[in-house]
This record gives sequence, C-alpha cells and structure tokens, in this order.
Amino acid sequence: MHVKFKKHFGVYGTCIKDRKLLCIQKNAGPYRGRYDLPGGSQEIGEGLTETLVREVLEETGYRVISYANPRVYDVFVKEETQLFTVHHLMALYTIELDSQQLQLPTVVSDGLNDSDAAVLVDFSRLTLENASPLVLKVKEEFLGQATMDKTTYPNWRVIH
Repeated sequence: MHVKFKKHFGVYGTCIKDRKLLCIQKNAGPYRGRYDLPGGSQEIGEGLTETLVREVLEETGYRVISYANPRVYDVFVKEETQLFTVHHLMALYTIELDSQQLQLPTVVSDGLNDSDAAVLVDFSRLTLENASPLVLKVKEEFLGQATMDKTTYPNWRVIH
C-alpha cells in the first residue's frame, strides 16, 4: 500500500516564563483540543520573522518585541482516521513578548483563527494526551532531550 504524504510548513514562537510555556488552546485542525505553539503558515511574499510576528499577535494578542535562536524540526503525523500522513516542518524562534496584551486573539481575513486563548502552562502538565507535537518538541528542548531526528506519530488522535 502506497502511503500518501502532505507537507505543512509553519513558523512558531516559543516563550518560557517561570518554567511555563506560552501556549494557545487550539479549536481546529489535527491539534484541536490541545495546547499548541502560537504561529502558523506564511502568506505569499512574507518572510519567516514577519510570519512569526503576525501569527503570534493574531493568536495571542501580544506583540513580539524580540526573537532569537531559530531552529527547524519536523514531525510526521498520521491521524488515525486519515489515509495520509502530514509532514509538519516547523521553524521555531525563541520570542519575548510585550508585557501588555494589545488585543484578544483576532479573527483573520479568511474568517478563521484556530486559537481560543493564550495560556502559560507548566511543562510538567504537557503530555502526549494534551499537547501538539510542536509543544512536545519544545518540552524535549526544555528537558535537554531534543534531537534533530524526525519524530513520528503513527496513530494521532484528534480530540473532538
């Protein structure tokens, strides 16, 4: 049987304060019902850091005031109900945010925003059952266990 793949590339911010990771609460897609990183897909003509700044503001309401430490990881996610595997490539940046929230997460031009809220979550509370693969990769970094090797999730369960 031939396995079908789809690629998804996104740019995401990692912000850690007091052993807690800034996460968004997803309301759509394969990571729905889980903690995820703020970020997403590039718009046409947009650079990586432009995507980062725009997506973080849209999904958290906070303005990025600095970014550093770019790195790239990839994961393979096969939802248990789908006939294809998503190769999710992620560019991560360590970010610092303005202390004042400028706005609530916004509905963007296509009428969508897959973030309900921005929350700080203690790393000890982030698990395979409640976090996206992106968050799990950042948890590995935090624990000093991250590798550049691909990670595969062959039976990914979408929370409804």
